[in-house]
Amino acid sequence: MKLVVAAVGRLRGGPEADLTADYLARAAAAGRSLGFKSVDLVEVEAKPPGDPRLEAAALYKATPDGAKKILLDERGAEWSSRQLAEKLARWRDDGQGHTVFWIGGADGVSQSVKDEADEKLAFGRQTWPHRLVRVMIAEQIYRAVTILSGNPYHRD
Repeated sequence: MKLVVAAVGRLRGGPEADLTADYLARAAAAGRSLGFKSVDLVEVEAKPPGDPRLEAAALYKATPDGAKKILLDERGAEWSSRQLAEKLARWRDDGQGHTVFWIGGADGVSQSVKDEADEKLAFGRQTWPHRLVRVMIAEQIYRAVTILSGNPYHRD
């Protein structure tokens, strides 16, 4: 299974971009032997920025056909790291080809994106800066892979 983080907007360097890239690279390296073929970040932009309909179209374009779509949303379910790992393993084992984590723009996402998502995941009820959300989902993907590999990175 291929994992994709599809995010509206582009990070132009800085600590968040560095951390995101580091965690995704670690997840990709550790995940290959577990059946996770790749872990990638796809940054999309809408022209003009800030239009939720254009941002939705950009997210859809970055999403492979048949992908499991997870929207990061403050009103979503709160999964533990172990639950995320279990879901990824189940989807992989069920033959899911792609799982995409959607991160909307600063003004949120359109209703169509909410409706199209297979799952909604929250990192608590707080609102997080999108730059940090990228780091957080990248780290959680890496953590999930290490849980599945039996690596002691995660401690309950």
